[in-house]
Amino acid sequence: MTPIGRRGFVAGVALTALAVGTGRADAAPHREPGRPARERHGGEDDGRDVEAREHDDEDDRAPDGFRGMWVATIANRDFPSRSGLTAAEQRAELISLLDLAVRRRMTAVILQVRPSADALWPSPYEPWAQCLTGVQGKDPGWDPLGTAVAEAHARGLELHAWCNPYRVASHADPGRLAVGHPVRRNPEWALTYHGKLLYDPGLPEVRRHVQDAMLDAVRRYDIDALHWDDYFYPYPVAGQRLDDDETFRRHGEGFTDRAAWRRHNVDLLVSQMAARIKEVKPHVAFGISPFGVWRNASTDPAGSDTGPTVQTYDDLYADTRRWVREHWIDYVAPQLYWHIGFRTADYARLVPWWDAVVRGTGVRLYLGEALYKVGDPAQPAAWQDPRELARHVELARRYPNVAGHCYFAAREVAKDPLGALTAAVEA
Repeated sequence: MTPIGRRGFVAGVALTALAVGTGRADAAPHREPGRPARERHGGEDDGRDVEAREHDDEDDRAPDGFRGMWVATIANRDFPSRSGLTAAEQRAELISLLDLAVRRRMTAVILQVRPSADALWPSPYEPWAQCLTGVQGKDPGWDPLGTAVAEAHARGLELHAWCNPYRVASHADPGRLAVGHPVRRNPEWALTYHGKLLYDPGLPEVRRHVQDAMLDAVRRYDIDALHWDDYFYPYPVAGQRLDDDETFRRHGEGFTDRAAWRRHNVDLLVSQMAARIKEVKPHVAFGISPFGVWRNASTDPAGSDTGPTVQTYDDLYADTRRWVREHWIDYVAPQLYWHIGFRTADYARLVPWWDAVVRGTGVRLYLGEALYKVGDPAQPAAWQDPRELARHVELARRYPNVAGHCYFAAREVAKDPLGALTAAVEA
């Protein structure tokens, strides 16, 4: 498969017991795959000899291909630093994050542009994002996605538009949503689970709506990829039941197993989205960053040597392995947010499992890295070691299908705790 990276060679992060704390530049033309990531501005010769300039390019080359930096906007995690900043202040913060990505030798920024059924661009489908002004639906006075695309490309960075497919709100009150929000117009589109609102994945009209909302960004902006995080059906919470009985009664014909029906619903969302992206802009990649365990080997011999832990297939009804094998996605970036030697989910066991999954498919494999855990006193000893992530990079080089790494998230990329990111980049 032709690589998408400009160097020429992907979240929302699960709040689970194992993953604590765990994306319109019409004027910017599409760049051909393989364009160098640090093109010089202006086009003029800088007066130095060719050998010196080539040495600069060699020093600046990412030895491990893709390096992504997630920028989370949900609850103002990474951007904007707080809601209610002026348009100029927000723009300055965004530019500083892109400059940070260049300094840290990233190749891509994965910017969360649809955090909670709201948007960081003037969407005709959903309201302006609450994280911008503090009021969902209020115009912030600028276009964050359009600015991000243009300014990222000016710096030789890819811009991946990160969307959460189904999350509506971190509360259960539709009356708190913006006037005109799709769920206020269509209250039957929403389910409530564990005190939160989400779109009902079993409704065909919901699947169409969320695809339309995200495809609007694909159509209008020169993004390099549409990126989804790990939230499909909600992560299970003890004592909670997702009540989709009525939806199953109306749309579950042919299914006796509700779990299989739910997986079918998510498969439809993924496969239909893939087909629609290719119809609109075939060069735009489609990537998903799932929780790092598909199934445990104790559940399925084809699964990974992990567990007991969440399984995307059984708990989120997300058959991530199938999406790769069916070529519905262009890249997969599993969130391998564990250290080497972790008994329940060992990074060193998961990397070869994912390498085998993508082998021969043409789907690129980027490994999600828990930079946010480094130096956190609540984490085990491995995360107090400045070279833990460097060892991840060194291990991953042994597997030919690993095309790069993604780091969660921008706040920690800026801090570079214990110098761990620098060590990983230089490994």
